[in-house]
Amino acid sequence: MPRARFPLLALLCGLVLTACVTRSADVLPEPADPADFAGWDCRRLDDELDAVQQRAADRAWAVDERAGNNFVALGLGVAVFPPALLAMRPEGPESKELAQLKGRYDALLMAERSKGCPPPAIDLSPDRAAGLPVALGERLVYEQRLGAVGRPGERALRLVALRRDQIEFRTDPAAGTAGADVWRQDLAGNLVAAPAGELVWPHLLPRGLVSGQAVAGELLLAGDEQRLVHAGVRGTVVAVGPQTVAERSFDVAVVELVGDAVREDRSTRLDGVLVVDRASGVLLRLDLRSAQAGFTLQRRLVRIEGR
Repeated sequence: MPRARFPLLALLCGLVLTACVTRSADVLPEPADPADFAGWDCRRLDDELDAVQQRAADRAWAVDERAGNNFVALGLGVAVFPPALLAMRPEGPESKELAQLKGRYDALLMAERSKGCPPPAIDLSPDRAAGLPVALGERLVYEQRLGAVGRPGERALRLVALRRDQIEFRTDPAAGTAGADVWRQDLAGNLVAAPAGELVWPHLLPRGLVSGQAVAGELLLAGDEQRLVHAGVRGTVVAVGPQTVAERSFDVAVVELVGDAVREDRSTRLDGVLVVDRASGVLLRLDLRSAQAGFTLQRRLVRIEGR
């Protein structure tokens, strides 16, 4: 019996155009040989399955951004093949790439079954976690300034979970409160969850950013289900490489952003810079400028405190 790695989200078909079912059926996998992975252990197979699914999801989001299939509006945040297939056009070049990825995915699953591999662990493996520039329990302290003339303040996020596909942070609860705010980012550097009113960018950055690469996505307000406030942005990776931030060594990607910030019916130009660590996706710097309220801020990592 095939192992369920993620929910299949079958209800999507009822939320999008009926024609999507026909298109997904037309995108057939190009077979790959499970024997190619005979020498791989279960951990390596799991890691490659994650990578294949992420590449497929990246292609789906890229097509969605151009074709307007509204997957971003539906808020999908998992890397599975069904929504990726639904987002494809069988005559397009992405279809060929997706078919190759789907064939590789099926062959990897067959290789895992032949080895009797257990279900993949939710948490990041210890060896992969040890290779990241941040560790469980550490507090990442950011200097933050809201607005063009706002006073700088600090925000500290404690790293509480390292998972295969996401990192979770929590703010230390204030005195007299019952809990802490949750922040989650994926390993590419997309902020996928934050307290209500905070800017998030769930599908802006693909994994493995390289110099000169173009990206596109949206900045949204967490909790704004009606999308009254948002910004469509495009970016270019202008630099990659090692850099010391907060006395810690990171492999950074610097992304210059431009776009339009929209609040209800008013639109204003936006520009800025987003800097993330390519190994972990950890945010190192976010500078945004816009005349639109809520889209001017600076957030910079200034220190990392031990556990």
